[in-house]
Amino acid sequence: MCIHIQSVTYMHPDKDVLFSNVSFSMGKGEKVALIGNNGSGKSTLMQLITKELSPSEGEVICLEPPYYIPQHFGQFNHLTIAGALRIEGKIQALHAILQGDVSVEHFTVLDDDWDIEEKAVAALHEWGLPGVPLSHPMHLLSGGEKTKVFLAGIALHSPSFILMDEPTNHLDDVSRGKLYRFITSTSSDMLVVSHDRILLNLLSSTYELTSKGVIYYAGNYDFYKEQKELAVQALQARLEENGKQLQKARRQAREVMERQQKHDVRGKKQNIKSGVGKMAMNTFKDQAEKSSVRLNNVHTDKIHSLAKSVTDIRSELPDMKTMRLDFNSSSLHIGKVLVTAKNLNYAYQSEELWKSPLSFVIQSGDRIHLKGANGSGKTTLLKLLTGTLSPTAGELTRMDGLTCVYLDQEYSIIHDDLSVFEQLFSFNNKLYDHELKTILNRFLFPVSGWDKKCSCLSGGEKMRLSLCCLMVSTQTPDLFIVDEPTNNIDIMNMEILTDTLKEYRGTLLVVSHDACFVQQINIEKTITLNM
Repeated sequence: MCIHIQSVTYMHPDKDVLFSNVSFSMGKGEKVALIGNNGSGKSTLMQLITKELSPSEGEVICLEPPYYIPQHFGQFNHLTIAGALRIEGKIQALHAILQGDVSVEHFTVLDDDWDIEEKAVAALHEWGLPGVPLSHPMHLLSGGEKTKVFLAGIALHSPSFILMDEPTNHLDDVSRGKLYRFITSTSSDMLVVSHDRILLNLLSSTYELTSKGVIYYAGNYDFYKEQKELAVQALQARLEENGKQLQKARRQAREVMERQQKHDVRGKKQNIKSGVGKMAMNTFKDQAEKSSVRLNNVHTDKIHSLAKSVTDIRSELPDMKTMRLDFNSSSLHIGKVLVTAKNLNYAYQSEELWKSPLSFVIQSGDRIHLKGANGSGKTTLLKLLTGTLSPTAGELTRMDGLTCVYLDQEYSIIHDDLSVFEQLFSFNNKLYDHELKTILNRFLFPVSGWDKKCSCLSGGEKMRLSLCCLMVSTQTPDLFIVDEPTNNIDIMNMEILTDTLKEYRGTLLVVSHDACFVQQINIEKTITLNM
């Protein structure tokens, strides 16, 4: 056993329970997927395992500290690469010794790891960061490059247990392939949070985290999905059957009470005809009322039992609410030229970004995949297309009046100081408040979350709110640009987004390293960037 989690509950500082009674164990040689909806607490559970957080109740036991690749890297921005890899002390000790300082302290810190610098440089090269010095500041690296730094650290620390939180979010295609091969070949135990369906299918078993605990599935993601669908079908069949029984019980209760009331009326008339005395009449009346109460109680108990069963089954069914997007398509005719690039390039200082200048045409109705390795200039090209930057070489011609909607990786249209409702209202030009609130519900924002500050939203929530804002806006874009849209949303919402973009009839430009996603949204053209 490499990890044992026993009856763990975690409460936020405001006392809201994130999840409760989570229990599971992992044995040696296991590679396990941890999945769950946005906000279910997957990253929090990872931090409980690494001891960055403490559980409100329960116990987390790790035989040895795991090696952790987090989803977000902001906490490392003040460090160098060596510092983030926790080898800076060894590097400094090595250099001090080589310069003649033979203090015992330096030898103790180095711990005979004489080739630490060579190993680190080789590991960075292996993960696609050749020539990047260990003294390079982390805050100057892209998200994909930061991920590669921590992947390179595996070779330095040789961990037996690895935690990964969305490791493919920012990785390019080549690095994703390398990661897939590493996962299948390593002997290390692994617990991986991911929505990457290719990666999830490489793992041998699946844990689903819910607010009530963890559900175990003895197979990969495809197996999980199949079992989940079968379970939902079974629950829906039970719900339908219990619903029928509940209707029948209510009908029977109504019929029995109607018969009893008719019987009591007939009995009373018969007693009057027979000249029964007032005292005896009262006795008969009491007996009839008690009989009615007993009958009513029997049926009420049965109805309550069935109603509770129906409620319980409904609570077991997954949340079938889904966000629904309804973007208007541009009125431009198919094939109208929107953007023309001829020998396009951009130089940072004096060095041009692309060895081969770019030439392409974007027409109305195109569905384009912009692809390239980390650092190949995808974000720069998007800024050129939207007019944020101007080319330093070549030509970029945009149609007069071209309108673009650019949904970037940072969801910069979201203002952290606004509440969820205020954010949506700021994009609204035509809808009433109650219509906006209905739309928020459709986008999975309940009433309790409307006053929540946008700064407190998860990545997936910001993604959904961004799409919601774009939908209520009166602007119908000629070109819709989405940059890594699947990075921070759970599998359910990713499938909804996939279906939505597949049905979208406007001009679409997508940056994504998610091969399944790109294939499913019916991409027709590709622009490939080579450095």
